[in-house]
Amino acid sequence: MAVAMMSVPTAQGQNYRLPGQHTRQHGDLIASQSAGSVEVDNTTRYLEALFAEEEEPEFDIYEEGWNSGFVNCYSNVEVPYSATIDVSHFAMPHPGYVTSPYGYRRRFRRMHKGIDLKANIGDTIYAAFDGRVRITKYDRRGYGYYVVIRHTNELETIYGHLSKFLVEPDQNVRAGQPIALAGNTGRSTGSHLHFETRYMGYAINPAAIFDFPNQTTHTDQYTFTKDTYQNARNFSPEANDAYAQEYRRTHKVQYGSGSSSRSNRSSASGSKTYTVRRGDSLSRIAQRNGTSVRQLCRLNGISASATLRIGQKLRIR
Repeated sequence: MAVAMMSVPTAQGQNYRLPGQHTRQHGDLIASQSAGSVEVDNTTRYLEALFAEEEEPEFDIYEEGWNSGFVNCYSNVEVPYSATIDVSHFAMPHPGYVTSPYGYRRRFRRMHKGIDLKANIGDTIYAAFDGRVRITKYDRRGYGYYVVIRHTNELETIYGHLSKFLVEPDQNVRAGQPIALAGNTGRSTGSHLHFETRYMGYAINPAAIFDFPNQTTHTDQYTFTKDTYQNARNFSPEANDAYAQEYRRTHKVQYGSGSSSRSNRSSASGSKTYTVRRGDSLSRIAQRNGTSVRQLCRLNGISASATLRIGQKLRIR
């Protein structure tokens, strides 16, 4: 299936500072990580208390799936102890809040190797980075309909419980490109997106790369090590709860039956202006705010090839 691609301007910046939930500068975080002493939250107690009614985690398709030999192409490959991965050109896979973090489920004696994001059936799911679709499959015991994308930054991302594929295997995709629609397939009691980040088969905690409450990445580079890949980076339940309240306010969140992504985006009240953030492009801003690149250009008197600046204010309606 051929998909038309359009090059869009991307805002870049190395000195971007995240909102108030983070109390330390990015440089300190990188330094502490590279020194092998990443500060992490003790998430086990948090998970047990907050998700007492959570269902059993999905079977890991990389290790326990019906065709794990095909899914995990790294099973016989020597993985380096550490690697620095560029995550500067990204898109959030879905703007939903975290409904179930990554972590060990004591009562099930099994890891939840991804993060679940609130999503209604029919919501658009986006590629997190540039890459190529490796797998589109169905897993009845866990992930339901799922997509695996291999990226140019040597990561792989997995998107589970989908209702419809918008891409095919071997198709090249760009960060922010629609790849699927959210659903409630497989081992799932409600519509959501199960999202994983993998490095050569190792299931990295997505919260080590993405700051979900602030809808951005923590830093432009992520340092993978075999000792710390399961750790989050400043995951804050309070920040996630605050973002969840805002998300519910600006979206008509439905549980169970869900609604289409188009109605979700058009129902968001939002503000009339948008502040450009690191990694933003006109197409990404348009997707998040239920508008079009042409409309953004018309409202702001700019062209589709204009260079965006971090902190720049754009009219969105």
